[in-house]
Amino acid sequence: MSIAKSRTSRRNFLLGAAPAIAGSLALPGIATEAFAAAPAAAKDKPGASGDKIWSNEYWAQKGEVKLYMYRKRMGAPQSGKPALPVLLLIHGSSTSSRSSYDLTVPGHGEYSLMDKFAEYGYDVWTMDCENYGRSSRTQGNANIADGVADMKAGSELIVRETGQQKFHIFGESSGALRAGGFAMARPERVDRLILSGFTYTGEGSPTLADRGKQLEFYRTHNRRPRDRNMIRSIFTRDKPGTSDMAVAEAQADAELQFGNEIPTGTYLDMTSNLPIVDPLKVHAPVMILRGEYDGIATERDLLNFFQKLPNSDRQFTILPGIAHSVVLGLNRQLTWHAIRSFLEAPPRLDGGQTS
Repeated sequence: MSIAKSRTSRRNFLLGAAPAIAGSLALPGIATEAFAAAPAAAKDKPGASGDKIWSNEYWAQKGEVKLYMYRKRMGAPQSGKPALPVLLLIHGSSTSSRSSYDLTVPGHGEYSLMDKFAEYGYDVWTMDCENYGRSSRTQGNANIADGVADMKAGSELIVRETGQQKFHIFGESSGALRAGGFAMARPERVDRLILSGFTYTGEGSPTLADRGKQLEFYRTHNRRPRDRNMIRSIFTRDKPGTSDMAVAEAQADAELQFGNEIPTGTYLDMTSNLPIVDPLKVHAPVMILRGEYDGIATERDLLNFFQKLPNSDRQFTILPGIAHSVVLGLNRQLTWHAIRSFLEAPPRLDGGQTS
């Protein structure tokens, strides 16, 4: 595992931030091509080295589908310099990559997970899955298996651009299901895996029970409406007051440029095809992140998954004062701390295997 230069205290997090318990989507190979887009403007935020955040856009090719990818790190890559540890962020069902992980909310604090982890010393990537954001539009419904195929194509681009054969992956909501499916299908590419807003069987989930009322619609339609009120509901459905509604408005502004419809595939999978991820086939170190008020899954359902994971390097973390979106809530700093602590865990010294 690649270790970033700066470490945080795992003990302080476990005592002061949240409790932790330590403790097949096999798709055919996909040919990919990468097309680098023009570099995006660097953010005027110098790090400890004096470098500014550098960013670039890329395209991965999955058959005829073009997949948009975006990258941020401190300073541009330079030949001869050591590679940085890579962190790949996978979005959920209703919003695309950059509004999820690189959102700007002027006057309301830092909401870009990409910027924070670039500052921490990571090479941070994200991507729009098929039928989301800037990626190609097709007739498909962009289900979880499609998302795993997207990640396969994107991961090979990351390997070629960075030279890193393994990287950390964070997925939120249906992005966590995609990430878990990818970890089963491409275990050799996964260093440490973080599943946030995850659901296993869906048993007892109030959010999925509500979505299930529209199951026939999801079966017969490949698109569902996604307007400003729907995006606002992401921040209010579990526990109003856990998010700044200016963030909801900023995300809606960013997302609605891509239209007022979104694919149904992940909703169909989450309401009729669970479980999708088999914990016995996920061999990477895993952290389960759960917002205290998240209605997407019960603690019992998540612990059932957690207890079956074969790798002893695992954590189950509850983040207080947070609902479904652990990245865009008021207490998102707890999320940054939890993720960083897990990614920067010291290696074992007893000779035991952790992956």
